[in-house]
Amino acid sequence: MRQHPLGIYEKALPAHLSWPERLALAKACGFDFVEMSVDETDLRLSRLQWSKEQRLSLVNAMMETGVTIPSMCLSGHRRFPFGSRDPATRQQAYTLMEQAIQLAKDVGIRTIQLAGYDVYYEPHDEGTVARFAEGLAWAVDRAAAAQVMLAVEIMDTEFINAISKWKLWDKQQASPWFTVYPDVGNLTAWGNDVAAELALGIDRIAAIHLKDTQPVTASSPGQFRDVPFGEGCVDFVGVFRTLKQLNYRGAFLIEMWTEKAEEPVAEIVQARRWIEQKMKEGGLQ
Repeated sequence: MRQHPLGIYEKALPAHLSWPERLALAKACGFDFVEMSVDETDLRLSRLQWSKEQRLSLVNAMMETGVTIPSMCLSGHRRFPFGSRDPATRQQAYTLMEQAIQLAKDVGIRTIQLAGYDVYYEPHDEGTVARFAEGLAWAVDRAAAAQVMLAVEIMDTEFINAISKWKLWDKQQASPWFTVYPDVGNLTAWGNDVAAELALGIDRIAAIHLKDTQPVTASSPGQFRDVPFGEGCVDFVGVFRTLKQLNYRGAFLIEMWTEKAEEPVAEIVQARRWIEQKMKEGGLQ
């Protein structure tokens, strides 16, 4: 096993694959693990209601391929946020969280990555923040009881777009089961001092997303996805150098959305090689 395991996001791989095929392809492309997506589509949300047989099938696929699924990107809360004004939507947020924790327990997922949104499709105000705080505290309690980690991603909106903002929530939760999942693309796009932010959270980082972005400016909302590596604003060599100095010992996840690309396999292999070269330049390999 390499010093820093390198994974690939499920949405980078062809969408039509079965889980055994998906894991086998990730392995063939040189990756150590896959991050599962439970997004706001009905298709992926339905995974939270898998039967015991479906869960066992996934565990068997991991055992047979040697490729794990240590983390779940639970972005379904964009559609059903804890902070919603609608009681039925909030109830669904709680249900999704409970089901996600149970799925994680059953199949060995260690980390559930939470999207750092109080609301996404509704206006943000003090009420949405208060309801989000209540839901988050409940979720952390449930995760702690299940010994499943909840990690908040640094996001593409201003609500939690820096580790320093996440730290305010961390202080409220005061739980070892509540951590941060930085996305270096999002951190950079918002104009943060990336090295200082990583230093601030280094002892609480569950894993790190790698993607390139275009910056948020006075005249541009930025671009937070589908920016080819090397064509955005992220100083990857600087990021890896900082993490080397901070003695970061965790995993990295390449986040791409190439599941419908003409040549997704070629794109993710090229991305892996590009990232590995930047890691070497930053002293991480």
